[in-house]
Amino acid sequence: MGATPALPLLEGTVGFNDENLIPLVDEGLGNSAYLADLGDSRALAVDATRDVRALRGAAAKRRLTVVFAADTHLHADFLTGALQLAHDDGATVLASAAGDRTFPHTPLADGQEVDLGGLTLRALATPGHTDEHLSYLLLDGRRELGVFTGGSLIVGSAARTDLLGHERAEELARAQYRSLHRLATLPDATAVWPTHGAGSFCSAPPGAERTTTIGAQKTSNALLAAPDEDAFVAALLGSLGSYPAYFSRLGVINRHGPAPITAEPVLPALSPEQVRALIREGAWVIDVRPVAAFAAGHIPGAISIALRDQFATWLGWILPDDAPLVFVAGPGQDLAEITWQAAKIGYERLAGHLAGGMAAWAADGERQQRIDLLAPGRIAHRPVLDVRQTAEHTAGHIPGAVHIELGDLTARADQAPAGAVVACGHGERAMTAASLLQRAGQHDLAVLDGGPTDWAAAHGKPLTAGPSPQEQR
Repeated sequence: MGATPALPLLEGTVGFNDENLIPLVDEGLGNSAYLADLGDSRALAVDATRDVRALRGAAAKRRLTVVFAADTHLHADFLTGALQLAHDDGATVLASAAGDRTFPHTPLADGQEVDLGGLTLRALATPGHTDEHLSYLLLDGRRELGVFTGGSLIVGSAARTDLLGHERAEELARAQYRSLHRLATLPDATAVWPTHGAGSFCSAPPGAERTTTIGAQKTSNALLAAPDEDAFVAALLGSLGSYPAYFSRLGVINRHGPAPITAEPVLPALSPEQVRALIREGAWVIDVRPVAAFAAGHIPGAISIALRDQFATWLGWILPDDAPLVFVAGPGQDLAEITWQAAKIGYERLAGHLAGGMAAWAADGERQQRIDLLAPGRIAHRPVLDVRQTAEHTAGHIPGAVHIELGDLTARADQAPAGAVVACGHGERAMTAASLLQRAGQHDLAVLDGGPTDWAAAHGKPLTAGPSPQEQR
């Protein structure tokens, strides 16, 4: 969870202002949950994830108990924390009646209101990102304070409409058009509190602010400025990139409700012998150490996913959720962070971690693999494989680089050039890609220590914009 962003001021409201709303930013998934102080030590949580640590900390600091937990939609990118809050705090779960959720909750249809004890929450049907999507308008009497827009209107854009399949993307984009224009009828001063923000694969623009106002979006959001519905649909669908494979699984889990976590998740300690046995039984080894440590020596077949904000995204994109996972960590790395990031995207089969790390593996006489980590000036004439997202690659890449997105690499490993130097923005995704290729049997791999801009600076040459030659054919 990241720092709290600036919020639009809610001047002139009675009993509720910007200090009463606490955004909780998950930098890795690019989302915001919200904790609203309702007074009398009571709080409303909106779009809380299953990893409720930051929310718990914010609530404890203010001595708040969550009495309502509202979800805007059946999230594709994280498991809901609403049931956790219901279990722990007795919170009433608020959600769309159209979501067909099978756990206890208060189902809401368009226009229905919930008395929060002084403030009112009004459900607004805003389909598009998903069929059952609701926004929630927070009212102080008749005054519109702000609207929790989830994956409908977001800062500078609207959330993607292809999560239910490409065949429905246009239909839902047209619904999204109507939903955004409905929200745009709210007063200009109404604050907009989206769930999806910069860094989200639900199509938020990079670098954008996370909160805004209706008036600001009417003047700056290019989708709202589209001259008609067809132009809106073309612009939205044309902006869609790829998204993590695990997105397709979480909606179903959220419909039935992820089980509350009743004890702090723990990774059991495993000996080298136990790790070997698990590998023979089909377990995957995930090495969460920094790139340089993985390059210097790792368990054969291990996949490098450095433990950072984006860990959950790449775990869910690359690894199956039905196989045991064994983790290798370095000194000082937080094992609890692994378990919580895995839990919030529904990865439960965590077999344990290698006790003593790679030092224990080496002491047991086990073989290791290595991958060269090359400075930008040492690439020479080796082929380059760029594994960044398409938009990043098109903006500027090393001349002649072959482009395969990291998320597609497992299916397209045979298209990767032999003996490639793998590149991304900084090195983490490139090392994940190189480890996947090494596991698939490729050798003589290397990873660029840095990114294309570092290569350009080292060689005094410009990057190439546009698609790679193989993508132009």
